This record gives sequence, C-alpha cells and structure tokens, in this order.
Amino acid sequence: MLDTIDKQVATYMHGSDFGDPQIKEQMTKELRQRLLDAKAEGRPLRVYCGYDVTAPDLHLGHTITMRKLRQFQDNGHDVTFVIGTFTTLIGDPSDRDEARVMALEERVKQNAKSYAEQAFKILDKKKTSVRYNYDWLSKLTFTDVISMASCFTVQQFLARDRIQKRLEKNDPIWLREFLYPLAQGYDAVHLEADVQLGATEQLFNLMACRRLQEAFGQKPQVCLTFPVLVGTDGVDRMSKSRGNYIGIAEPPENIYGKTMSIPDNILLHYFELLTDVSDAELADFKKQIESGANPMSLKKRLARELVTQFYSAKDAQAAETHFEKTVQKKELPDKIPEYRLSLRSAPDLQDILIKTNLVKSRSEASRLISQGAVTVNGKKPMIPITEVKGEFIIKVGKRRFVKIINTDK
Repeated sequence: MLDTIDKQVATYMHGSDFGDPQIKEQMTKELRQRLLDAKAEGRPLRVYCGYDVTAPDLHLGHTITMRKLRQFQDNGHDVTFVIGTFTTLIGDPSDRDEARVMALEERVKQNAKSYAEQAFKILDKKKTSVRYNYDWLSKLTFTDVISMASCFTVQQFLARDRIQKRLEKNDPIWLREFLYPLAQGYDAVHLEADVQLGATEQLFNLMACRRLQEAFGQKPQVCLTFPVLVGTDGVDRMSKSRGNYIGIAEPPENIYGKTMSIPDNILLHYFELLTDVSDAELADFKKQIESGANPMSLKKRLARELVTQFYSAKDAQAAETHFEKTVQKKELPDKIPEYRLSLRSAPDLQDILIKTNLVKSRSEASRLISQGAVTVNGKKPMIPITEVKGEFIIKVGKRRFVKIINTDK
C-alpha cells in the first residue's frame, strides 16, 4: 500500500512549482499523509481546481492542472471542476500586474457554458463534478464577508509581490481585489476540499483557503501549484487576449500548426507540462537540442501528442500531413472551404475576409493585409478584388484558406 501511495505522490507532485522549496517539502508530506488517512477512512480525496471564465475557450495553459485532475481521477479520487462564475466578476490580480477588468455577467455565463463543454476533452465526464461558484458565493451575507476578512491582515495582502509593484508605480489597487482570496477560500470551505490545484502565482490564494478552512473547523487542504505556461510567442503567459494561445477546441490543423510555431527554447517546457513524456525521454530531448540537432522532429512529436490528446491519433496524422503540404511544401490543401459570393455584396477584400469568417473585423482585416499575411491566388492583393475573375483562393497566414466562387461572373 505504501508503495502505491508513494507512486501517487510522485505522480501528483511531478512538475509542481511552489517558488519555495520548504513549502514544496511541506505539501509533499501533507499530501502523502492525506492519502494515507483517506485510505484508512476508506474514502477518496476531494480534489478541485477553479477556472475563471475570462475567455470563451480553454487553452493549453489550463490543461496543466486539468491533466493533474485527470491523474487523481484515474486513481479513484473525487474531482470537481469549478467554474468561477462569481470570482470572474471580481477579478484576480495575482496573474497580472494591473487590475483585471471586471467581467460582464452575461459574457461570464456564455463562457461558462463553453468551458463545461470543453473540459471533457481531458477529464472523464462520468467521474467529474462540474460546479459553478456563483451558486454558493452569491448567497454569502455581508456579515459572512466581514467574518472571513477578520482572518487576515492588510499587511498580508500588501506584501504580495504584484501588489507591491503596483504600489511602487502608484497604480490603483481596488478594494474588491482583496476580496478575491476570500471568495476563492470559501470555495474550498464549501467543497470541504482535501486538495486544490492552481498556478504557482496563485499560491497566496490557495494558502488563504487553508486559513479559512481552519477558521471553519476544517482540516486545511493540500495545495499543489504548477508553472504558468508561456505562450506561443515565447515571452508572455499564454492568453487569448495576447493572441499567443492554442485553444484546445481549435481544429486539429490549427493546434498542430500553432505548436510548430513555438520558439525552440520553450519546447522542453511544453513537453514537461503538457505531455506524458518520461523524464528519461526529456533528458534525451535536451541532449539533442544542446548538441545542435534540428528541433523540427521534436516539434512534430509535440504537435502530434497534443492533437491526439484532444482528438485522435488519426486526426494528428492528418494535421501533420496538412502542415507538411501547406506550410513546408507551400501547396494547397486537399480540402478548402468554398463560399459563393456576389462581389457586389462584398466589394472589397476586407468584406470578403469578414464574410468568410477569416477575420472578425475590418481593422483586423486591414492589419493582416498591410502585414502581407493575405494573398489572393498566391499573390499579395495589389488590385481591386472585383477585377479577379471567376474562382479564386484566399490564404490568410500559413494555414487558413478559402475558395471564393464569384456568382457575378
């Protein structure tokens, strides 16, 4: 039994990062003991992670903790996927230097529905409890909030690194931001959590959860935190607002193609956090890169691994074929979406890009055209689009194609 417990601990702690070796040692010991206690009590651990719904799509950054949740599921523990329909309205400042804009309630509801649908690309639907924290946080009274606030000092909040930076710059710090850890802490209380997962930068919030659980007479949860995923630009954290993300619900060829675009220096980081590649293989990959080997084959391996996770091995192979054909060989894909349009109703290229869902706005279309990212029949559009006869193919970036059939001709 002890061997099984130790294997579980090693699995769950793999890739964790607390920013403090003493905290990691403490949490490792507590996790092992919590597993032993649960075994003795004949019950599974109650494990959860919360996800604020700031965008409609889950991306690879979210999957770091989701993959950990799946590991707990595979070992028979109870997993709850918490969608932050209330906490999103507050905004967590721990993931950025500036205050996060308060989300609109209607947008939060729409995004929450999308998150619930996408979560099961990784989690076992039959073994997952999906909860929305608006259900319990919206019922708290002002008295409840004051009671929870009495567990903390202002100095504890001001000591946070990101808050300090904003103080130094004299940037505004809103009182509501101090309420976020209270709300997240009450999530743990309401769920009577044994384990909570989160990002390394959220460690303060997760530790605040422990304090509140003790105040409510509960045993403090074990906190497991993991690094933030760098985006495809290799610089900033992955975020849809920054455009450096890979959404898990994107088409296979998009996931594959975006993965192939990541900088070489974050390749191992992605393998470690997003795949089941062994430590031995990672060490071998590192040797290959340090020896000056072309990382193309490793990137293809990573791209296949990711597409297979969210779709299938067959889809991964098809995505690779698409990439090799359209990007490496610069050929047209076998299947191109077709649109029958009257150029009188779409008089310029910007309108066509919008009507064919290649862009969302004229400003985006204008930017892509000016950057040379748009071609018509293989050439940059230097003439009015209405002068193009019959059928023509528009390419945006490296991977997006549409065929236009001009119904006026």
